[in-house]
Amino acid sequence: MNRPSGPSVETAGSSESRQLRRAMNARHLVMIALGGVIGSGLFLSSGYTIAQAGPLGAVLAYLLGAFVVWLVMVCLGELAVTYPVSGSIHIYAARTMGPATGFATAWLYWLCWVVALGSEFTASGILMQRWFPNVDVWVWCVVFAAILFTLNAISARVFGETEFWFALIKVLAIVALIVLGGMAIFGFTPLSSEPHEAVLLSNFVTPEGLLPAGLGGVLITSLAVFYAFSGAEIVGVAAGETKDPARNIPRALRSTVLRLLVLFVGSIVVIAALLPYDEAGVSESPFVEVFDIVGVPYAADIMNFVVITALLSVGNSGLYSCARMLFSLAEEGYAPRAFTKLTRRGIPMVALVVSLAIGLVSLITSVVAAETVYIVLVSIAGFAAVAVWMAIVAAQFFHRRAFLREGGDLSTLAYRTPLYPLVPILAFVLLTASIVAIAFDPNQVAALYFGIPFVGLCYLFFWLRYGRRGLAPTRRDEEAPVA
Repeated sequence: MNRPSGPSVETAGSSESRQLRRAMNARHLVMIALGGVIGSGLFLSSGYTIAQAGPLGAVLAYLLGAFVVWLVMVCLGELAVTYPVSGSIHIYAARTMGPATGFATAWLYWLCWVVALGSEFTASGILMQRWFPNVDVWVWCVVFAAILFTLNAISARVFGETEFWFALIKVLAIVALIVLGGMAIFGFTPLSSEPHEAVLLSNFVTPEGLLPAGLGGVLITSLAVFYAFSGAEIVGVAAGETKDPARNIPRALRSTVLRLLVLFVGSIVVIAALLPYDEAGVSESPFVEVFDIVGVPYAADIMNFVVITALLSVGNSGLYSCARMLFSLAEEGYAPRAFTKLTRRGIPMVALVVSLAIGLVSLITSVVAAETVYIVLVSIAGFAAVAVWMAIVAAQFFHRRAFLREGGDLSTLAYRTPLYPLVPILAFVLLTASIVAIAFDPNQVAALYFGIPFVGLCYLFFWLRYGRRGLAPTRRDEEAPVA
């Protein structure tokens, strides 16, 4: 069977034929993926991970996270090339596991990014108080929301180009941290006026041993780590607006995984080596503390700016994902048809406005308890991200099985997930283990209290509203069969 060529996506309720435009290439995809990943999960929550799991435990947790990301991304590659349509993550699940599962996956992913919007806005507002302590956090939430809305409302090309430069700023900051922090580990701090002794890996040996929380601490923090890596799958969401998806999507996936491994694990090693693990937290970025140690002039202010840029970059990608997922749901008939309306530049404006409005619920948390509710927000988004990853790897498993059962020739697939079926099965097991582990962490267990009932309600609503089989396939589905 031949691979689908990737149909265009037409709008409904428009007097003229408008469609999402394929305006992004591999360069944009890589930076959009990095932009969606590198944010509060690394710049803020890394302190929480180190405090909970210990220095070595945090490094192991991030190595585990990078490995799971690779497993998920190689599964995503086969699906994204087969179904190069916008918001296609839920289509993978719907076409391989049933429309109800696709429906639940779509709303989980939308929830993941809506909650992420709230956490990114809140965290940015908290950091802005360093310079403007008398300005309430919610004011900054409104300002940043207006900026991101403007960037998303112009065109997909503008979004992609802006996200490229946003992501580049924080990548350069992480590289600087790894280089300068790595030198400080060995006692070289040429930018500092005060001499610093080499710490080497002394911080890794705690009074409680190498793993003060044991291997259980690594597993318990894995959800927060997976949340830190969430966003890489945006490559699949953007497939419908990517030039030559069969060529650019695999390239973007490979580059993204390699860069995430170097940037995340490298920075965690430096932070864990330089900062006492029992003093790490989320009230101040550990990146700021490290730059203070290495003696960068105005380090705290510079890094504060970089972190805020990083958080807004994630929010930018999150808002993009939310709008495309609502658009895709509406195209399938599982959301109001108004979400399919596009502007003349191909922007799903109604979906964009609604997603941003729901994301601004973060204003409530920023007024009530910004620094405590933040962890809960991260946990909820983490649950949704992991659940969506589980749907991706399961969809690849069933997709490939159906392809082979129908006599498909693997050589015709433009991109193939390696080591099938080991890769999707191992990924599913590891992701399930991370969900189970958070039941033992009082700081994250709220994710289960919220996430599991939400999934159940999605299935219940779908069955009551659309029946077990759902709606008839759309023309887009018919043009994009399971391979």
